Amino acid sequence: MYVPRALRPVLERALASFPCVLVTGPRQSGKTTFLRREVGEGFAYLTLDDPLERGFAASDPAGFLHRFQGRPVVVDEIQYAPGLLPYVKMAIDADPERVGRWLLTGSQQFQLMRHVTESLAGRVAILELLPFSHLEHAAADLEQAVWLGGYPVPALHPDRRDLWMGGYLRTYLERDLRQLQNVHDLHLFERFLELVAARHGQLFNRAALAREVGISQPTAKAWGDLLQASYVAYLLRPFHRNYGKRVVKRPKLYLLDPGLVCTLTRQPSGEAALAGPLGGPLLEGWVVAEAVKLFANLGRRPDLYFWRSHDGLEVDLLVGVAGRLLPVEVKLTATPTPRHTAPLD
Repeated sequence: MYVPRALRPVLERALASFPCVLVTGPRQSGKTTFLRREVGEGFAYLTLDDPLERGFAASDPAGFLHRFQGRPVVVDEIQYAPGLLPYVKMAIDADPERVGRWLLTGSQQFQLMRHVTESLAGRVAILELLPFSHLEHAAADLEQAVWLGGYPVPALHPDRRDLWMGGYLRTYLERDLRQLQNVHDLHLFERFLELVAARHGQLFNRAALAREVGISQPTAKAWGDLLQASYVAYLLRPFHRNYGKRVVKRPKLYLLDPGLVCTLTRQPSGEAALAGPLGGPLLEGWVVAEAVKLFANLGRRPDLYFWRSHDGLEVDLLVGVAGRLLPVEVKLTATPTPRHTAPLD
């Protein structure tokens, strides 16, 4: 079953305007399926997940690309062979008016973005394909939404959910992390990730996390950055312009997928998760993630914040729209009252 993605019109415009388009996003968010479905047979396709292709790209990048002789091409998982990017640049510069020839995908932000900006500045449109939004694939109810999350496999095949989540986390810990940064103690990082999930939606307190895990504060910061670089987490920044010094200035840390939160905190079901102490943060995080996906599907950087004063006043989410900030208050309740919106007054 193929679910049409909201990013499609943005991809079409980008291909009509730029020589190269890079589609980034977390592993298994549907990038390969999306591109093969949308660009069809007009593009050659190769994946650098294939060790043979990866070795060829590393040893002879010019020969690797010469095979296509001007044909449009999808290069999947470009982060495995960043040495190709200068050769893509040379091909673009040889025919700078030709648009829509190079379509790249990648699953990491740190090194990949550095290589892209160094080699393809001004020549590439960068888009993000995140897991399904509610508008793309609506779950039956909120319990299902937070339990299954938005990754295509568990969202479309609930019976595979438990095995998929376990496999995803193992791959993330044992493979993806080593490619992003050499994390020496995976058990400590796993403990760090579990604590971040347990504190889903709380202020990102590096000192407290470092103390509980038994690592240094710089390591806690670096690991938080890794979670963002791999699209596992999102830092919601505080809005504090013109509000003086009595406003909280530490960001909140959310995991972008509620299904991963439920797995890491060992919830038995979506119903139990929402009924427990994580219920409110799960709903709030789901709303924040939907807002992040909305911006990504428009091809825009998120313009999102929260606001909290030191005396307890808080607005859960501020959404930047047309130069204005729209406040959003999130409450998990079946009986909303005006009291719940008091922070918006």
